[in-house]
Amino acid sequence: MIQMNTWESAITVLLLVLAGGLVVGKLTERPRIPDVAAYLLFGILVGPAVLHWVAEPGRSEVNQFILNVGATLILFDGGRSTQFAVLRQVWVSIGMLATVGVLVSALVVGAAVHWAFGMPWLFSLLLAAVLASTDPATLIPVFKRVPIEARLQQTVESESAFNDATASVLVFTLLGLFGAAGSANFAAPVWRFIQSAGVGLLVGVACGLLCLWLVSPRGWGSFREFGSVVMLAVALGAYQGAEALHASGFMAAFTAGVITGNGSAFGWDLEGHTQDHTDHFFNGITMIMRMLIFVLLGTQVDFGVVRANLWVGILAVAVLMVLARPLSVLASVWADRRARWRWRDVAFMFWVRETGVIPAALAGMLAAQGIQGSDVIGAVTFMAILATILIQATTTGIVAKALGVARPAEEEEEV
Repeated sequence: MIQMNTWESAITVLLLVLAGGLVVGKLTERPRIPDVAAYLLFGILVGPAVLHWVAEPGRSEVNQFILNVGATLILFDGGRSTQFAVLRQVWVSIGMLATVGVLVSALVVGAAVHWAFGMPWLFSLLLAAVLASTDPATLIPVFKRVPIEARLQQTVESESAFNDATASVLVFTLLGLFGAAGSANFAAPVWRFIQSAGVGLLVGVACGLLCLWLVSPRGWGSFREFGSVVMLAVALGAYQGAEALHASGFMAAFTAGVITGNGSAFGWDLEGHTQDHTDHFFNGITMIMRMLIFVLLGTQVDFGVVRANLWVGILAVAVLMVLARPLSVLASVWADRRARWRWRDVAFMFWVRETGVIPAALAGMLAAQGIQGSDVIGAVTFMAILATILIQATTTGIVAKALGVARPAEEEEEV
């Protein structure tokens, strides 16, 4: 089996991923199946479970690099398509889903695992916290294939970006409680979340404004011919800058994308050719990162560990999909009277709650730290990724049409 521990092997894996990704991605076009589901299955095929061609450990530096860079660029690109006009209508829903929604989901799944299998409360909640966030790296590509109404789409995408910070802080807080011997300072996690989210937002806004000023002809504009390169640097810089300040790099990257995608609101519009070049560049780079992320995730599924924890995983994933995430939506959107969500919008939000890159990264972090029971958390996390992508992501188009929230064909062409 090939591991990316030399330049030659890394190039071989890259060629295999790109060639296989192009083929399986093409096969999903006509049925409009999300390409991430096909990449995941292809990864399982070429991984240790079937063909034994590729094996890249989830804890390796190469894998962590791909996860972080890929998720950062996908988030930034998703932010660029988010409109201020839409965010102003639904900011209450996004804020509630990204905070209250994550806590509700973690509590429901944690309670189910604790009561069904007698696992300690703290461990059950830690497992549930890893699963609690939804995945923008999955949702954004799915909505490129299955466009839905703009307000609903951007609400789900934005919330999936913002809730990563909540889930990460919750996981880190529970990790800290492992050695607290029953005593815990619950004011610290609240402040940590405010700091992580707030600083991430500020860094993202600053980086986004800098990008617009450098690229827009109405700002300094000296780098207008290099817009895609500037935005690539800004996306990575926003992530790295926020992380250096112990804040959410993913939130910073998404926020920077939102700012650069709304240049007209600041009087710094981009020229048409700059916008076109940037769109083409990010379409290509995010497609490559999706291939790498989900093919490698597929190769890392350890079916032996999954079988050993099958019933825990089945219960946790079933509760997550059928009960916890719908309850998290209901607990959040009721407070947003201004949004005037229809029942069909809420029902669609029940279903579109995929698990993906960030939970996988958190599970890998727990394994790297040698946390007791991290193998169980890793197995359940992979089951959640498999189930939500293969069941929920692949049926997004069917559910959207059944509920009447799919974007009309003529509107899709205009966007």
